[in-house]
Formats: sequence, C-alpha cells, structure tokens
Amino acid sequence: MMKKTLLAILLAVFTTALVACGGAEQGEGTEGAESGTKTLKVGASPVPHVEILEEAKPLLEEKGIELDIVEFTDYILPNKTLAEDELDANYFQHEPYLESQIADNDYKFVNAGGVHIEPIGVYSKRHKSLEDLPEGAKIIMSNSVADHGRMLSMLEEKGLIKLKEGVEKTEATLEDIAENPKNIEFQADIEAPLLTKAYENDEADAFLINGNYALQEGLNPAEDSIALESPDNNPYVNLVVVREGDESREEIKALVEVLQSKEIQEFIKTKYEGSVLSAQGE
Repeated sequence: MMKKTLLAILLAVFTTALVACGGAEQGEGTEGAESGTKTLKVGASPVPHVEILEEAKPLLEEKGIELDIVEFTDYILPNKTLAEDELDANYFQHEPYLESQIADNDYKFVNAGGVHIEPIGVYSKRHKSLEDLPEGAKIIMSNSVADHGRMLSMLEEKGLIKLKEGVEKTEATLEDIAENPKNIEFQADIEAPLLTKAYENDEADAFLINGNYALQEGLNPAEDSIALESPDNNPYVNLVVVREGDESREEIKALVEVLQSKEIQEFIKTKYEGSVLSAQGE
C-alpha cells in the first residue's frame, strides 16, 4: 500500500514538473515573438495622409515596426485621441493649427517632423480666374480661424485684396482686410469638410478649399483650381505630432525618417503631381 502511495506521489510531482516546464517554454516563445516587432499607432486624415502612411508601411516593417493607421475625417478628434494616450502620433495638421490647438486645449504636444504641404486652392464653377470674379462676388471659406490668415495671405499675393500693414500673415482675420477693390463678400461659417459639397452645389462664386479635402472628393488642386497657393509656404507643412517627450522614441524617429525619405517624397511627387508638395525640396 505504501509503495502504491509513494508511486502515485512521485508520478504527480513528475507530471506537474513537465506541465510547468512546458508552460514556461510556451510563455517565453510568445514574449519573444511580441518583442521582435513594435507597433506604432498613428491617426491621420484620409487623403493624402493615410495614403502616404500606407506607402510607408513596408519601409517601417523593414525596421521592425508595424504601423497601425487610424483614420479620422475631422480636425478635432486626432488631437483629442492623442492627448488621451490612444495614439502614438498623429499626422494631419500644420504648425499654426497645432499652436492654436495647444493654446486652446493646453495639449502637451510637439512637432516631431514635417512631411508635405497641401496648397489651398480657389475653386469656382462660374469663373475661370480670380480676375473674372465680379463686383460683390461671394467667396466661401472654412470656419477654421487657424486657416484664415493663410487663405487671406494667398488672396493678397494674388492681388485680390490687401491686408493691413504689420499684420502677421498667419494670424490675419477678415477684420484685417484693408483694401477690397471688388467688394468681395466673404462667408466663413462652413466646416472645412463641407466646402466641397458647397462647391458641387455651386453655392457661391468661389470657394477656398484645403488640399486634403479637395483630393478626398476627387478634385485635382493643380488642375481644377482657378488659383493655387504658392509652394513657398513653410509654416503650413503637415507634421507628425506627438506628446512631449515621445519625439525621442526610436519608433517615432523611424516614422519621421521614413516619411522624409527619398522613397516617400518621390511617391508624393509622382502620385499627386503638384497637388501635394514635398516639404523636403528637390
């Protein structure tokens, strides 16, 4: 009886040891597989940002980084989600907008690197040039105050209006228009994503539309606009934005390095043919 009891005890101990050993080996294998690849979660607007990130995916995979792209169709949620630690970075905004968001929401964000410029265009179904706009013409622009200085500066550069002396171009508002020879009526109460719909409905003489929304709706800024913003517009480079301190993370550095690489910048030039401009020059 004692022999049978001893045998049972030894068998139980031996079986437990085998199970424990097998479990440890399995756990070590899973951990090793997970540690081999790092995941980077990046929020972006659909066009061109998501398209550019998709092109960057295989280049990042070569560096051991899996890119998880989260698509947003507005300008508010990408920053809110980044602030809530649900993203590692976002890629959709330029410096003036970033600064306004930081000021309004006390976000602890930094610019990790610039990638491209999306020229704002003037679109019209009624007229073929700014010169053709009649007296009292109506121009619709977005309600994004952060873009008003950019839009008005472009119209000043094209000779349509003149801004007050000494006004910071990036901060100009409709109240800063000093000269308006054609008495243009400006409407600025439509959200940026809805401008293309207003354009399709021919609701005004002309529309100022951000490049990404124009592309998203099948417009080609380089061909379909009646006036296009100058490419020499460094404040409006679209950025990779991260929480303070994360700019030094190796994965973030790798993301910016890939997006600024010759391969991606060449992709931008080839695919968008002037409707999206490389921020890295030639």
